[in-house]
Amino acid sequence: MKLFNSMSNKIEQFTPKKPNEVSMYVCGPTVYNHAHIGNARPIIVFDTLRRYFEYLGFNVKYVSNYTDVDDKIIAKALEEKVSEEEVAARYIEAYQKVREGLNTKVLAATPRVTETMDDIISFIQALIDIGMAYESEGDVYFKVAESEKYGQLSNQKVDDLLVGARIDDHHGKESPIDFTLWKKTEEGIRWSSPWGMGRPGWHTECVVMIKKEFDGSMIDIHGGGMDLKFPHHENEIAQSMALFNHPIAQLWMHNGMLNIDGEKMSKSIGNVLWAKDILEQLGGDTIRWMMMSAHYRAPLNINDETIEQSKTELNKIRAALKQAYVKLQLAKVDLQKDVNKEILNGFSMAMEDDLNSPNAMMEIFDAVKQLNQLLRIKDADLPLVAQWVVAIETMIDIFGIKIERVELTDEDLKLYDRWNQAKSEKDFEKADEYRKALTQRGIL
Repeated sequence: MKLFNSMSNKIEQFTPKKPNEVSMYVCGPTVYNHAHIGNARPIIVFDTLRRYFEYLGFNVKYVSNYTDVDDKIIAKALEEKVSEEEVAARYIEAYQKVREGLNTKVLAATPRVTETMDDIISFIQALIDIGMAYESEGDVYFKVAESEKYGQLSNQKVDDLLVGARIDDHHGKESPIDFTLWKKTEEGIRWSSPWGMGRPGWHTECVVMIKKEFDGSMIDIHGGGMDLKFPHHENEIAQSMALFNHPIAQLWMHNGMLNIDGEKMSKSIGNVLWAKDILEQLGGDTIRWMMMSAHYRAPLNINDETIEQSKTELNKIRAALKQAYVKLQLAKVDLQKDVNKEILNGFSMAMEDDLNSPNAMMEIFDAVKQLNQLLRIKDADLPLVAQWVVAIETMIDIFGIKIERVELTDEDLKLYDRWNQAKSEKDFEKADEYRKALTQRGIL
């Protein structure tokens, strides 16, 4: 398995730290509003990666958090005159429905910031104790300039950041580029700490939750959207390097951003698409297929054309499988459980080449073409048909697409037998009648 490492900026051979196990953390949402369609891309990309690892036989521990304390959550709670807990709970539930609607597998854990507060406070104190953080008027900041490898993920230089720093960012800081670990607050949800009442900074929360969920050891993969690379992930790494002398993960992965009709999604131009609405319109299968139609690191443009193309491609796959299901059942040929991995060689090569989903899709299309050709043969090798069906099902499942096998009823089978008997007896009127009934049932 080869994957692009954002840290080294090149494709690397992936070898997990523990044999047969993969540890993976992906930054989750700040829950102050519904998820937009852009939030769905990392959900789909990393669920697909997890599914492929599991196909290879790995046990995957996949964790993604909920940031349930933030200025935006506090503002929403004040606006609605409800508690921050109520706002967060509402949007966590909505986000979970989006996950489920996108056919994602259940995560190993979904930690919340509010449930990790003692650990966060202890972590910040540890950074102060080693001289990498300092308190100023109830706020706590991280000393960026003293982080030797700061900028290693995003290729930023501390001197360049200092030149570009805003003057108004300097209040209370030793340096304008120091980032907040603890924020003194006088309104909204807050906690008691050695530095006074306040709440944690965003960049600290994920580091602590990763430490807690993975017992403090370096994990295999840390993922998220390209927009998190700097400053969020860079700041995570800086804190981990300071306390643990490792960059959290041996491999960093970032998915590309979404455009809507060629434009960046933005509230200001009014083209934000909510995931729940798109799910209701298109369903999880179409969204997943569309999202993986471009390489995960490339930008993805969503428009009517890409949506219709995804629908058409999935319908072709479903139609071929349905025809095969019917033919196999009528011939009383069972579908084996084991997949013929030789058929999946091309698919596996694509997936193991930095999750090259467009090339993997081409392999699925080729498999469907092979299946259709077999189905057109009058005396087709039905056990071979069954092998191609199971192979296509396996590939489709890795992409998170739900395909339900067509199950013929006893009545369907009896009707089919009567049709054949009428034909053999040259009772064409009856045969036409049975054929019409079988066609209406979708069997012919």
